[in-house]
Amino acid sequence: MAPMNLRKLFATDGLKVGHSIFEFNTPGMGQIIAAAGVDFAFVDLEHSGFGFSELKEIVTSMRVAKIPSLVRPPSKAGHHISRALDAGADGLILPMVGTVEDAEKAVADMKYPPAGRRGVALGIAHDGYQPGPPAEKLRAANRRTALVTLIETAEGIENVDQIAAVKGVDVLWIGHFDLSTSLGIPADFTNPIYTRAVDKVRRAAKKHGKSLAQLVPEAAAGVALYKKGFDIICYSGDLWVYQQALTTGIHDLRAAIGKKRK
Repeated sequence: MAPMNLRKLFATDGLKVGHSIFEFNTPGMGQIIAAAGVDFAFVDLEHSGFGFSELKEIVTSMRVAKIPSLVRPPSKAGHHISRALDAGADGLILPMVGTVEDAEKAVADMKYPPAGRRGVALGIAHDGYQPGPPAEKLRAANRRTALVTLIETAEGIENVDQIAAVKGVDVLWIGHFDLSTSLGIPADFTNPIYTRAVDKVRRAAKKHGKSLAQLVPEAAAGVALYKKGFDIICYSGDLWVYQQALTTGIHDLRAAIGKKRK
């Protein structure tokens, strides 16, 4: 169960589809989403109840299914970055990246020397518990570990061009709910203030050759974003897919039986 190269996946042409994991930690989750044709899992530790022990279990489930794990740690603090990576994350999606300094610090915290300052522990979860030459392991980790910056504040919009220019940033990801709220228009995604902000992120991604990503609640929204240049689409999340399917099924069952009784 070797680590996977998430940076390479994100750099490929065409659509890359993810699915977010917020609620369910079961041994079969990786195989379930792999069978659905998912390219990567977005594992959340910021808004979920998952801790780092659960993260190791989820990553193992994903590796069995050959699904790379993009992990959002509880914060962009250095100790959260290093723990998430050592637990096996194939890449990190960092919240509230608002300045070029935030992005540069994230790169430094994620990368081993000489590219950064990540502390070294080998033969653990992140390298598949495998032996090997230390220098090559460090170089390999630096090559494969992806950095995704969440642009989700007014400050991030102001500085997005400089953030996108940082070497080591692979993807700009629009955090649409937080961004709209930071702009003073919560969930008003058709407001010109919001659409202008999104356009600024799109221009920065194109200018600096970075991938562009967002989470969507349904397929049509993902199609619309792809047509606008978003090449990484994260389709919904475990609890929302389950809740929607369950709600629809129960409603249809009750409605059908109610009609027969009449």
